[in-house]
Order: sequence, then C-alpha cells, then structure tokens
Amino acid sequence: MLRLIAVFVGLGVLFLIPFFIWGDLFDAALTREGSIAWMESFGPLGWLAGIGLLVSDLVVPIPSTIIMSALGYVYGAVLGGLLATLGSCLSGLLGYFLCRCFGIRVAARLVGEGPLAEMELTFRQMGGWLVVLSRWLPLFPEVVACMAGLARMPIPIFGLALVCGSLPLGLVFALIGSLGVSSPLSALALSAVLPPLLWLTARRLLGR
Repeated sequence: MLRLIAVFVGLGVLFLIPFFIWGDLFDAALTREGSIAWMESFGPLGWLAGIGLLVSDLVVPIPSTIIMSALGYVYGAVLGGLLATLGSCLSGLLGYFLCRCFGIRVAARLVGEGPLAEMELTFRQMGGWLVVLSRWLPLFPEVVACMAGLARMPIPIFGLALVCGSLPLGLVFALIGSLGVSSPLSALALSAVLPPLLWLTARRLLGR
C-alpha cells in the first residue's frame, strides 16, 4: 500500500513541477477574456485551439475551467460544453495511453510488480469512481488517468467513467461562460454532484 501511495505522490509531484515553474504565467495569460481573444484569433479553428489547450493541461498548468468557460462564451452553452468535454476526455485518454503503453515497465522497475498488481486490483474494483470523482479536482484528473493506464484499467470502463466525469464539468462551465458570469459556488457544486449521479446511471445500464 505504501508503494501504491508513493506512485500517486510521485505522479502528483511530477505534475506540480510545471505549475510551480509556469503557473503564474499561464494564469495571467489565460484569463477568461484572454482565452476568448486567443481562440477568436484562430478564426474558424478557434474551437480546435480551445481543445488543444485542454489537452495540453496534461503537461502544462492550464486553467481548464477558464478555457471551458471561454468555449461556452464563443460557441454557446451546448456546443461549447461538448467541445470542453471532448478536450477534457482527450487529455485523460492521452495520459491513460501514454502510461499504459510506455509507463508500466518504468513503474515496475521503480516500485516492483507487487504494487502494480495491487493498483490493478484497486482500479478494477473502484477505478470508475476514482476517475469520475477526480475530474472536478485540480491535479487529480491527470494523476488518476495516468494511474488508470498503469493499472491497465479496462478501456471501455475508463472511457465511460471519463465521459461521466467530464461531461457535467464541461457543460456547467460552458453555460457559465455563455451567460458571461463568474464561476459561482453553485457551478462547482453541480460539477461535483452530477458526475457521481451520471456514473451510477451508467453502471446500472452496464449491469443490464
């Protein structure tokens, strides 16, 4: 268990390094207004630029909810929300497949096969919940997605949990952006409460 925690902490530290180096720079540049102006500068491909920013959140400290809000302002609540969801899901899938394809051997050398087997069992039992609940927290989405890849969590289950966690977050913050308001506490509450409900529904459908 200690080595499993060490993997989590190690990944967390790895993702924190860019935040400490460039966090203030990105926060200053990618304000809501700055993000909107940056996407609009790409013309018809502004949506692709927004998705690219969300995907890059895997390796650089992008304020993802601000980008989601900007997508909502530019493209409306529904389309902007779907684009935000797509960007968030692509970021999660990228982390998952990078670690699944290239990280397992490195992790096995660092912590041994035993902790990896323990991680695999953990994600088989409760990986869906971990993925869903991590999406609205800072840093955790990237760490959990990478751990899911290391644990070889079944791709269909990971993908479904990823959508259940990302869709409410994307739609809620895109709606906020489309209304031109700041992020209220109610939005944070919705983005935290809706994913578990959506995952419960999805699990029941899978069970049938």
